[in-house]
Amino acid sequence: MNWLEAISKFKLFLKIERGLSENSIESYSSDLKSLYNFIIKNNLSKDLKKCDSNIIKQYIYEQSKLNNPKTQARRISGIRSFFDYLTFESFIKTNPTELIETPKIGKKLPDSLSLKEIIKIINNIDLSHSQGIRNRAIIETLYASGLRVSELTNLKLSNLFFKESLIKVLGKGNKQRLVPMGKFSKKYLKIYIENERPKPKIIKIDSDTIFLNRNGRQISRVMIFKIIKELAIKSNIKKNISPHTLRHSFATHLIENGADLRTIQKLLGHENIITTEIYTHLDTKHLKNIMKKFHPRNI
Repeated sequence: MNWLEAISKFKLFLKIERGLSENSIESYSSDLKSLYNFIIKNNLSKDLKKCDSNIIKQYIYEQSKLNNPKTQARRISGIRSFFDYLTFESFIKTNPTELIETPKIGKKLPDSLSLKEIIKIINNIDLSHSQGIRNRAIIETLYASGLRVSELTNLKLSNLFFKESLIKVLGKGNKQRLVPMGKFSKKYLKIYIENERPKPKIIKIDSDTIFLNRNGRQISRVMIFKIIKELAIKSNIKKNISPHTLRHSFATHLIENGADLRTIQKLLGHENIITTEIYTHLDTKHLKNIMKKFHPRNI
């Protein structure tokens, strides 16, 4: 089995056995092809079984000049998973990445927007054209339901339950969850779907997709990023924001207003509550109230 065959089989394993999304699978594949290209470029052995820890260390060293620690850690994790798979399939005896350490990454608190900033962004959407109505529905849905950008772009008409005010979301690992619609997201989703969604141009494959571009195709993740970046500039918001910032804001505002962590975990579709716990560090209002109430110098 050569490198490209092994990568192809690994991608199939990720899809069938682990249920990963296409974006995650492509990310793994890209990292492995990067390692393979490094081997070709440096005239190292193309025999997969001869790829040892020294070759991988050389590759990681080269990559460290180009990438930040977070990207390095992700790449090492992907390569390790690949060799774990090859070991499990008995194609190789030991995993060459076993003793390779990943860079230490400090836990960075996610950026979030205040309610005032979110309203500012919403008020700067031009509703005089169909794209504006669509963009309003996008922003309202991201903030009201805490969706990942890939979950939003993949939303289907058949996933909306207006009567119950619920959205069925297909999350990471093809796991489904139900999340409530917000009052405003429900309103603008209805307006967009009933009046502004480009029905005549819809291509059959995207006929059930909610958010479409001008050509009637599923809107891309890149386009969502662009919409949000442009609205941030228009709103004079200096923070480096993305679709994920609205998801962070959703979770942060729920925490600040007293929602429990387990509920937020379910709404966000986090497999592990430890991932959700980062939002507790953002609840400065609650921390200040505790300090004011219990610190001896404040009583």
